[in-house]
Amino acid sequence: MKIAQIAPLYESVPPRLYGGTERVVSYLTEELVRRGHDVTLFASGDSKTSAKLVPCSDLALRMNPAVIDPVPYHIIMLEEVRRKANEFDILHFHIDFLHAPLVHDFTQRTLTTLHGRLDLPHIVPFYRFFRELPLVAVSDDQRNYLRSVNWAGTVHHGLPRDLLPLQPKVSGGYLAFLGRISPEKRPDHAIEIAARTGKPLKIAAKVDRADQLYWQEKIRPIVEAHAPRYSRQKFLKRAGASRARGARFARR
Repeated sequence: MKIAQIAPLYESVPPRLYGGTERVVSYLTEELVRRGHDVTLFASGDSKTSAKLVPCSDLALRMNPAVIDPVPYHIIMLEEVRRKANEFDILHFHIDFLHAPLVHDFTQRTLTTLHGRLDLPHIVPFYRFFRELPLVAVSDDQRNYLRSVNWAGTVHHGLPRDLLPLQPKVSGGYLAFLGRISPEKRPDHAIEIAARTGKPLKIAAKVDRADQLYWQEKIRPIVEAHAPRYSRQKFLKRAGASRARGARFARR
């Protein structure tokens, strides 16, 4: 099959550092190519893929200090998609909302995977209006927030089998939180669990500008309360894929 994968432009595919959606898109794209499909990836120009790459920005937008507004770059990408849409059997979108009006005439050839939160107030009216869009959830629980929409199914985020081999005997002696510091990721729960179990906690995460206030007012005070030597420790704001490093934030 001829398949288009349309990724967000915030991070490269795969991301150099943080970027959950882009990493999943990379896994999916590479596996589809491995299985013999003709795959085209619409992504940032610094992406690495065995598929055909259509670069829609020179760099991942989050890595480019000159980028102020990401929307124009995504509109450019959607125009690239529109021009090539008839070449594909399936167009798989991972960019939330922007493509909905564009695909009206070929909705039946599209899939939209919803990688993020669905409990925000603007979500329900949007997908109620564009109710013909075939949607894919990443968990069955996620679907509870949108009931009267066109769910095509649930596909859990997959990982390569050899990426995280089972370790029945854990020897690290610490807990880990990987992701970003934001309310929906609940780093406060991770800190509470570590404190209650008496285990060190390593946090490898980033803090977006939108979450700076949450970090300063909610999470940093908890961190400092449980880690008196916090000021002399390292807080890793961006985590690489191959290893998790960070600060020990729990009481010992």
